[in-house]
Amino acid sequence: MAEIIVPELAESITEGTIATWFKQVGDSVSKGEAVLELETDKVNVEIVSEEDGTLQEQKAEEGDTVEVGQVVAIVGEGAEAPKTDVPKEEMTEKTIEVTKDSAVESNDEETEQSMIVATPSARKLAREKGIDLKDVNAADPRGLVRSHDVNNHGNAPAEAAKNQDKPAVKETNAKPEKPVIREKMSRRRQTIANRLLDVSQSTAMLTTFNEIDMTAVMDLRKRKKDAFIERNDGTKLGFMSFFTKAVVAALKKYPAVNAEIDGTDLVYKQFYDIAIAVSTDEGLVVPIVRDCDRKNFAEIERDIADLATRAREKKLTLDEMANGSFTITNGGVFGSLMSTPIINGTQAAILGMHTIQRRPVAIGDDIEIRPMMYVALSYDHRIIDGSESVGFLKTIKELIENPEDLLLEG
Repeated sequence: MAEIIVPELAESITEGTIATWFKQVGDSVSKGEAVLELETDKVNVEIVSEEDGTLQEQKAEEGDTVEVGQVVAIVGEGAEAPKTDVPKEEMTEKTIEVTKDSAVESNDEETEQSMIVATPSARKLAREKGIDLKDVNAADPRGLVRSHDVNNHGNAPAEAAKNQDKPAVKETNAKPEKPVIREKMSRRRQTIANRLLDVSQSTAMLTTFNEIDMTAVMDLRKRKKDAFIERNDGTKLGFMSFFTKAVVAALKKYPAVNAEIDGTDLVYKQFYDIAIAVSTDEGLVVPIVRDCDRKNFAEIERDIADLATRAREKKLTLDEMANGSFTITNGGVFGSLMSTPIINGTQAAILGMHTIQRRPVAIGDDIEIRPMMYVALSYDHRIIDGSESVGFLKTIKELIENPEDLLLEG
């Protein structure tokens, strides 16, 4: 018999939430095979079995919070252990009858609640909502209460059916409720919310803006895109590599933007690990492209594409999101014209890119229609002075408007 224990994941991670059980009680398990998926603050981690055998017990349900070192399952030899409840949403007629019989044959201390035939997820949801399962109408003709039955409890049709035999006065006195959907925030969404709030409360954050004429860089991409793809095994030349290279050059010129506060010290980072914000179903994550000062455009584009893909597939490692020096976020991919991004963690600043919009601009004494992008730098005023923030953005503007200069910087 072997215990499956939540392993040490990272110094800052002490607990997680069980997202999915890949194996159920009675299933055979091979050594090294994933038994469950654990959702932590930063990444999802698969927990594997250290032994061959049969999953005999689950000590926590999906949605439960578990701590590092906690036993979450038992793997042993032989057939499955006796079950007091059915872990899967689906139940056979035979299973339902056995469950009913067990409840009926129990002693007098058995409560009416335990006699209700329900899935574990439905019982857990009912506990969270403070709903008595005996009041829930099961859609299943066999009387099996499922999660959606608990969620639907209290909706108008169900309430009408339940109140048919009640005095009319109670119906007239009852206040109608507007329909809502309540769902628990994922662990990652909770973490994002808490960290954004912490940053906004613990930094003297300001935002400065500028605008960039994208004509030159767009023309360069148009001229070179086919040759770039052919020379770099299908890698496309995007805007992110230009902005990443421009950021590195600006960080070298204004080192305070690449610093952070540690107690009463200012720590100036001598490396250029740029975090690129990626949108996922559960919110933004910020994987890091390492050593951007040493990489060419193609290497940066490949790294960004790979990290973005694995972020959306929840396959990033903790190391790939730790210890970045500066962050770039591109709200322009969603059509954002202007925003004030929030600083990432202990970093000193974050660059916000926005949508490219054709606007009339003055070119000398003439008015021309140019593709323009607003850029924003949110920064910690405790570290960075206003003149440095303006100079930083101006440097990026000049390099993007003269992209050939990036070759000299690179």
